[in-house]
Amino acid sequence: MEDDFEVGSSGASATYPMQASALRKNGFVMLKSRPCKIVDMSTSKTGKHGHAKVHLVGLDIFTGKKYEDICPSTHNMNVPRVLRTDYMVLGNNDGFLTLLDEHSEQRDDLKLPEGELGDSINKKIEDDESITITVLKALDEEQVISLKMHTK
Repeated sequence: MEDDFEVGSSGASATYPMQASALRKNGFVMLKSRPCKIVDMSTSKTGKHGHAKVHLVGLDIFTGKKYEDICPSTHNMNVPRVLRTDYMVLGNNDGFLTLLDEHSEQRDDLKLPEGELGDSINKKIEDDESITITVLKALDEEQVISLKMHTK
């Protein structure tokens, strides 16, 4: 029987373990198999069976959906590796952004986000304004989360 292992591009796995008691508010954690930002957490007292419990509330970093979990404080939880990257926006080609990273590498496989952020980016492109976007990446998912104007 052959084992099939997925290999990440950097050689690092998409998540790493961290003891529940070491997690902090505004940090990241995997809740219900989704990468979440911790917005609230509390620790209960040690009960009669010996474990303090950590109650975590997190928001999915891509969808904003709320997730909750309770776990013994001594247990490990998975923490997603979250990467923030800034790109200079060169244009919009059929709903896909043409981007340039800090190493002058071009890419055009990222979708223009929907809603207000996407509309703003599109308007800046049409007005020929120079902008940078910030992209969040975790577990092979990527999403534009913000845009910055260039000041001359």
